[in-house]
Amino acid sequence: MNGSSGSSPAPDTIVLIHGLWMTPRSWEHWVPYYEAKGYRVITPTYPGFEIEVEALRDNPDIIANLTVPETVDHLGRVIGELETPPIIMGHSFGGTLTQLLTARGLGVASVAIDSAPTEGIRMTPPSQVKSFFPILKNPADSHRAVGYTAEQFHYVFANTLSRADSDAVYERYHIPAPGNWVWAYGLIANFKPGKQETWVDYSLNERAPLLFIAGGEDHIMPASVNRSNAEHYGKSSALTEFHEFEGRSHWTCGEPGWEAVADYALDWAVQHASTAHLAAAQTRR
Repeated sequence: MNGSSGSSPAPDTIVLIHGLWMTPRSWEHWVPYYEAKGYRVITPTYPGFEIEVEALRDNPDIIANLTVPETVDHLGRVIGELETPPIIMGHSFGGTLTQLLTARGLGVASVAIDSAPTEGIRMTPPSQVKSFFPILKNPADSHRAVGYTAEQFHYVFANTLSRADSDAVYERYHIPAPGNWVWAYGLIANFKPGKQETWVDYSLNERAPLLFIAGGEDHIMPASVNRSNAEHYGKSSALTEFHEFEGRSHWTCGEPGWEAVADYALDWAVQHASTAHLAAAQTRR
């Protein structure tokens, strides 16, 4: 796509942002992998999600009452307090949050992996509609914390795994998600008047380079959705690129071969980290 990265600084910190139906535990393999390469790795959670997966399952009210703006503000404060501007990577709705944080001028390079769309992305393939149906079928769920069954999770997240392997992933990582995020900020946002809370300025030039990574077999956030999201940044002079990994599900950060995704994301971010953006970010501190 368009844009120019300029010469590359040497960022030393990586921030990994989890998505819905997950917690920072979902990054448990990426953290030591990146640390072994010499990076400081931060995995901030959403406000109130500091407790473990099992405790969140037992107390879903914390999840049900969470809002997108307070989550973005919380993550922005965490990143803003770091000694040096980091590389920001987010998976699924963490990719949406990564885009929102990047639009705030945070980070020196950003990677959105299997990203949920920001406002205005109207691409909705049939597999995505099927994936969201268990959450959207009951309007009352817009006020609750809602999750998937193990069978639904296999289709939505881990369709490239065996059912047994998918069930193991489900048991270790899955939690409910705020139903209002899916209702108010997901597919429904495109049909509401005015700017919604996942709106970004796609024409913004003063932001870090942004990479979209998609999985060819992702059901809930298909490659076509991520490609469309990336193409919406076409009027910006800041660098935006898209890369698809064939044959990978939404669980791409954990399924076999996740190292290739982690390597591609990091290599791209280091190569394209913006010197000009780094200098501007340090000046603002």
